Amino acid sequence: MVLADVTLVVPTSVDEALAEFGDGKGVTVVAGGTVVMADLAAGRLRPKKALLLSRAGLDGITRKGGKVTIGAMTPVAALEDGDEPLATAARHLGDVEIRAQATVGGNICSEASAEAPRGDLQAALIVLGATVRSGGKGGERTEPLEDFLAKGAGRLVLDVSYDDAPRQTGYAAAWRPHAHHYTILAVAAARQNGDLRVAATGLGPHAVRLTSVEEGGDAAVEARDDALASAWYRQHLLPRLVGRALADLEEA
Repeated sequence: MVLADVTLVVPTSVDEALAEFGDGKGVTVVAGGTVVMADLAAGRLRPKKALLLSRAGLDGITRKGGKVTIGAMTPVAALEDGDEPLATAARHLGDVEIRAQATVGGNICSEASAEAPRGDLQAALIVLGATVRSGGKGGERTEPLEDFLAKGAGRLVLDVSYDDAPRQTGYAAAWRPHAHHYTILAVAAARQNGDLRVAATGLGPHAVRLTSVEEGGDAAVEARDDALASAWYRQHLLPRLVGRALADLEEA
């Protein structure tokens, strides 16, 4: 189907979606559309081929074999009553309409713009030890979320998984009193069988794991400026949010 010089493809299966995606070159993936449609309207994005995933069978949450698996097209709203700290991160993403439309896969693939940070769910998923299954050049692969975020451009996210196990969790963020806000800065933490994981959203293009904090040190990570907050503000706020997230662990 061709509309306004854009070829629209609506796959009806995962295999068809992977085949149409190919190596990702020249393909714009449309999941919930909360980011892509805004970029289209502003003229920042001019796709030649758009892959619409609404009918590809990539939604849903399953618990099986000790794993929680969340399909890439699962709406953020479906996470609000689920596992922490992912549920808290989901509840504070945008407003009701945004959460109903935005998808987990889209959030994983969202990078910060000059206007605002994105990827509000990423830190929470990192501390849950999440892995991402994706397709693209070289076929399917599964890897830790932090590795995917560092090098995952040009991949089609299929689902994200983490262990279905009890853990202590903590979450702290700088909230903005605005219905369509992005998270300025957030810190997530989780401890499972003595293993501590800490990550932050809002410092750069995507969430990062704070390994220095996990090892008992300070949060030694550089921040960036954008339209919402300065790097200076984020650098000074980060230790406070780390402290609050870790305090939540002790209270759990």
